[in-house]
Amino acid sequence: MDGRSSEDEAAGTGRDPAGRRLLRSSGSAVRTAVTSTAGRRIGTGLAVLAVSLIGIVIGMLLGGRVQTDIGPFQAEMAITPSVTGETRVNIPPLGSLQLDSHQGPTRLTVQLGSLDQRRVEALIDDPASINRASQSAVEDVTNGVMRVGLRTVAVAVLSTLILAALLFRNMRRVAWSGALALLITGGSLGLAALTLRPQAIEEPRYEGLLVNAPAIVGDARRIANDYSKYAEQLQRLVGNVSQLYTTVSALPVFEPAPGTTRVLHVSDMHLNPTGWQVIRTVVEQFNIDVVVDTGDMTDWGSEPEASFVGSISVLKKPYVFIRGNHDSPTTAAAVARQPNAIVLNNSTTTVAGLTIAGIGDPRFTPDKATSPAGSGLSKETADQLIATGDQLAATVKASPTPVNIAMVHDPSSAGPLDGVCRLVLAGHTHNREVRTLPEKPGVPPTQLMIQGSTGGAGLRGLEGEKPTPLTMTVLYFDQQKLLQAYDDIQVGGTGESQVSLERHVIREPAGVNPSAPVTPTPTR
Repeated sequence: MDGRSSEDEAAGTGRDPAGRRLLRSSGSAVRTAVTSTAGRRIGTGLAVLAVSLIGIVIGMLLGGRVQTDIGPFQAEMAITPSVTGETRVNIPPLGSLQLDSHQGPTRLTVQLGSLDQRRVEALIDDPASINRASQSAVEDVTNGVMRVGLRTVAVAVLSTLILAALLFRNMRRVAWSGALALLITGGSLGLAALTLRPQAIEEPRYEGLLVNAPAIVGDARRIANDYSKYAEQLQRLVGNVSQLYTTVSALPVFEPAPGTTRVLHVSDMHLNPTGWQVIRTVVEQFNIDVVVDTGDMTDWGSEPEASFVGSISVLKKPYVFIRGNHDSPTTAAAVARQPNAIVLNNSTTTVAGLTIAGIGDPRFTPDKATSPAGSGLSKETADQLIATGDQLAATVKASPTPVNIAMVHDPSSAGPLDGVCRLVLAGHTHNREVRTLPEKPGVPPTQLMIQGSTGGAGLRGLEGEKPTPLTMTVLYFDQQKLLQAYDDIQVGGTGESQVSLERHVIREPAGVNPSAPVTPTPTR
């Protein structure tokens, strides 16, 4: 020890213990103040961020949607938060399809609603409007997306400002919340726009009944390319159907006499609205008395498809219909509600002096592709179709008035009608064919006329290398209600042909009295 006291040490070092304590306490106070200030700022920032996010979500859910028209559809567009960016198109009750259309935490939902009947009829009335509608549909979607985007940003910022004002009661924090909401919402939508993938439309994911769509539609890219060419051709063709008159005037072989009844045979529309325009043009220009339809007006027979039948009433002519294998009872009921329509199901009717018998297809197989008559049929199905023909044959025999036309959907049902009815009309195969059923001695032959597809087979008709043409037939009956001639009309098709008409005159075989009544004979 050097014998110095603690006071001497303190004096020797020049330090005062009280001063040291003061310095320590001052430093601690400064550190505490700094720490608490930083904590408050972080807490305030987190609170502002939380309020902004909550305000954005509330705004999107409450107001991030707009009503818009897309072509003839009434639709609703909405932007909502999502973990991954996508576009979802809901088509109730058929299901929905999803597209990986963009990146970012936003989802665009398009809810297709009802069809506007007036706009649908306008499209049918004016072929050129189909092209305008397809072009305006793209503009409708673009305008709708821009409107819903701007509305979403505005509503998200507004709801955030209101929420911040209620919680903070501090103008600076309210302003920061609104600015942050604008930055997040605008940035998310900007990211979606910058990462947009238009090719996503070629790679949809289906849900609900639409999972069957790829089997029907096939390669979307090929059909889209084909349809653009086909649509251009059809617009030119439909607008120029007046060429039919020119063709008719060059056919001196057959001149319909006064009192002739004209029947238009159509079949297999498969939801193609262009077919209605051609039908309406032919009905007016050929002065058609009755339209007969051998089925497959729809593809799936669903409730939304039932609106397609509304164009029947526009024709203002009797419309006789039987179900095809793609038509459901819902479809038949929708047709029956049309004021000028008659649905036959193993029954008869008399219109324009003609007695017509018809029966619907016994099957409901909307998921089946079209196949030639009799090919690929199981024995059970073949027996079912023949039994359907037997039922109609019995109805024809029991009719108090001679039946002039019998209608079946599948030609496989026509066999039992041989010798029972002079004329049998069918469809189903999408391939026009006329043939005489096996003749029976002393009995006028039975003619089987198979129609092609008046709707060009719908979307199915675009899956091949060349689109399926639209076909229909005008049948001419004399005053004795016997078929005298028929015109096969084809719109579209291969090559440069726009509209073609082939006239055929019926010539009775030697030794057959055309006015002799048909004597029913055993069919099996």
